[in-house]
Amino acid sequence: MNHILTLICNPRHTPLSSDMISAAQGLLGACGEPDWLDEGLVCDIPFGDIDPKRAEISIRDHFAGIFVDVAVQRAENRRKRLLIADMDSTIVTGETLDELADFAGCKDAVEKITRRAMNGEIDFAGALRERVALLKGLPADSLKKTYDLIELTPGAETLVGTMRAFGAKTMLVSGGFTYFTERISRRVGFDGNKGNVLEVSGGVLSGRVIDPILDKDSKLKSLQEFTTAFGLSADDTLAVGDGANDLPMIMAAGLGIAYHAKPVVAEQARTRVEHGDLTALLYLQGYRKSEFVDH
Repeated sequence: MNHILTLICNPRHTPLSSDMISAAQGLLGACGEPDWLDEGLVCDIPFGDIDPKRAEISIRDHFAGIFVDVAVQRAENRRKRLLIADMDSTIVTGETLDELADFAGCKDAVEKITRRAMNGEIDFAGALRERVALLKGLPADSLKKTYDLIELTPGAETLVGTMRAFGAKTMLVSGGFTYFTERISRRVGFDGNKGNVLEVSGGVLSGRVIDPILDKDSKLKSLQEFTTAFGLSADDTLAVGDGANDLPMIMAAGLGIAYHAKPVVAEQARTRVEHGDLTALLYLQGYRKSEFVDH
């Protein structure tokens, strides 16, 4: 049994039942015994004979319209030793630049540009410069006001705390700003962080981002650099994000996850989480609920 099917339900909706597991087993054909990582919520089913891509498509089609995440992966090396996570709309619930723009009275305009950039419709670096230019003259204390409004995505602290407790390195790599990545990194418990730098002069935002800009290529490069620095292989890595600028690192990671992602990302990523919270990333690595550790 060299592959694992993992079913993860959204606990606010219908729980996984024995009938649902039996239906999945029937579609898989020859398979092993179900292994409940969290009773009624998450179940692993090992299998080996059916093509893994065909298995995932058939199971996903069967559960269409039901709040269940479906993932198929190799059974070998499930627990990753390096996590690289996007920040906005991944580790935190919103887009920090959009929220910052609210204090400048231009949130609607910035949100529209953000949406297009995250969907891969326009160049990220150009879109970032365009949005930041709209913030020129905004008092620097608006950064703290924005940070005070930031909410963590459910499961963020558990994801990072558990992986670190089991020896993994955890890095926050964002196209957002270091003012936020540094604070969110400490708050959640990441080992380190990277982000873009806003220029502040005379107590106000200048409307400029200091080069170089951390974009999709920089995220991929960060994954590769951290992998080498920690003596790991690509298969040892987990990358998660939601936007087009996350896609290269998601595709390069051993376990790349599109988390509640934009359509262009969800369509291309090998694994996607559409219903669960960030603890789904632990279950996908084979962690049991009893092993979870909060930061």
